[in-house]
Amino acid sequence: NYNSSEMTVLDWSILLGTLLTIVLYGTWKTRGNKNIEGYLLGDKSMKWWTIGLSVMATQASAITFLSTPGQAYQDGMGFIQFYFGLPIAMVILCVTFIPIYYKLKVYTAYEFLEGRFDLKTRTLTAFLFLLQRGLAAGITIYAPAIILSSVLGWDLNLTNIFIGVLVIIYTVSGGTKAVSQTQKQQMFVIMAGMFAAFFILIDKMPDEYSFGTIMQTAGKMGKMEVIDLNFDLKDRYNLWSGLTGGLFLALSYFGTDQSQVARYLTASSIKQSRLGLLFNGLLKIPMQFFILLVGVLVFMFYQFTAPPVFFDTNKWENIAQQEQFKAEHDQIETDHGKLFEQKKEVVGLLMDAFESNNESSIAPLTDRLNQLQSDEQLIRDQAKDLIVKADPDAETKDTDRVFITFIMDHLPHGLIGLLLAVIFSAAMSSTSSEINALASTSLVDMYKRSINPDGTDAHYLFMSKALTVFWGVLAIGFASVASLFENLIQLVNILGSLFYGTILGIFLVAFYFKKVKGNAVFIAALIAESIVLLLFWKSDIQYLWFNVIGCGIVIIVALLLSLLPQDPKIEEGR
Repeated sequence: NYNSSEMTVLDWSILLGTLLTIVLYGTWKTRGNKNIEGYLLGDKSMKWWTIGLSVMATQASAITFLSTPGQAYQDGMGFIQFYFGLPIAMVILCVTFIPIYYKLKVYTAYEFLEGRFDLKTRTLTAFLFLLQRGLAAGITIYAPAIILSSVLGWDLNLTNIFIGVLVIIYTVSGGTKAVSQTQKQQMFVIMAGMFAAFFILIDKMPDEYSFGTIMQTAGKMGKMEVIDLNFDLKDRYNLWSGLTGGLFLALSYFGTDQSQVARYLTASSIKQSRLGLLFNGLLKIPMQFFILLVGVLVFMFYQFTAPPVFFDTNKWENIAQQEQFKAEHDQIETDHGKLFEQKKEVVGLLMDAFESNNESSIAPLTDRLNQLQSDEQLIRDQAKDLIVKADPDAETKDTDRVFITFIMDHLPHGLIGLLLAVIFSAAMSSTSSEINALASTSLVDMYKRSINPDGTDAHYLFMSKALTVFWGVLAIGFASVASLFENLIQLVNILGSLFYGTILGIFLVAFYFKKVKGNAVFIAALIAESIVLLLFWKSDIQYLWFNVIGCGIVIIVALLLSLLPQDPKIEEGR
């Protein structure tokens, strides 16, 4: 049962020292913004490595470091296919999007749409972004908060507020530049923590087996299938969904989402922006592969050290306190313990067979191990059923808890503090990008354009800071009422996929179909968004495909509508 007493003074010192250093550094380094360009575009002074790290840190939220190892523990390395379209997207963005944004000297991606189409299309696209990213900002606070609160023994709402307030302090003080400057430190902390976890996991493996043998055994247990060539719209992760849906999601996220566009609009030149994005394209897949590999190593670690029956150990131990469920709880624990010992023995025999090249033993041992894994899953399902019997509203998805359970139970003190700092840092880096982007979009595309177009620079700077606080508080509020989903990293990507396809379609029509006017693309966007939401509620199509479907519908419908005879007065009025 986790509680804050398991954290030592060393852990608390490292955790709080790391977080306060990042906040104070960001606040000090970017003090004294005098105008709106400095606040929203960081005076266009950023170098490519700052941009590359900032782009990566914006995408790599705490959800990445909590959920991704758990995803690998549960399903293996296949999730990596989600990122296969990303490098292609980076090249397309460097060739198409970046030169246009620089040529037009925009603060946000959506400003461009008014010049190309009309005000209503700009406002609709900005609204879709604000809706999607506003919800996602809450999740990026809530995801780590719900787990850290149980680990540290804190109240959940206080944890949400703690993360949110830290972010608001330096984002309000320094704007976009503060976000980019702090993200360099956050990425360093994040990768140092993950490498430390990786090497400790290697050290905790039995000495008699090589790393290669451990990976071969993981492969036989279904954890090392990186690429799935089967084409199936109902299959969430395969090569085709990654290369197509992943490409469209990455194009939309990096090309039209202000939280990312703002990162590379701060560059001192087009070249610096392009280098920053290509840097991200080259490093993102290896980084995600490494984080998934840490998850596979956690899985292998738990072949030699008994894992919990259920990874939300607070919830499972609470069952044992209830008299009417205690006998059933204890029986499941006993069955799980016996099965673990059997499985541990077979895993050892399989590894011995790999070490001695005993080919004839490998197949029967693999079959036996797969049967034991199925039996283990049945016991875990029994545990989940018992949890639901005790509390019908209980959440039984525990993959997001796998990595944090390993950290708290099996890592040395000091490193526990560092890895909790990793999770907090990642939460802060993503949330700061999001509320900074939400503030700049609502200021430039809504307030300055349609509500108060004649304000002074000082007034707009004040409003930027006020809107940053507003979105920060709203994100904390949403985090406080959110509830856990199947898997948090999937939830964020599902939310994005519901809106990104439509947004990307609007931008692609703007870039490539010069004869299409504002009315046609506006109506096409409304139709596409309605169809995507309908498919989400009523079909089994997996979410990555919504990026392709939404984008395709916008382009096709806009082209068809543009072929209809137009009333010149309407189009002139735009």
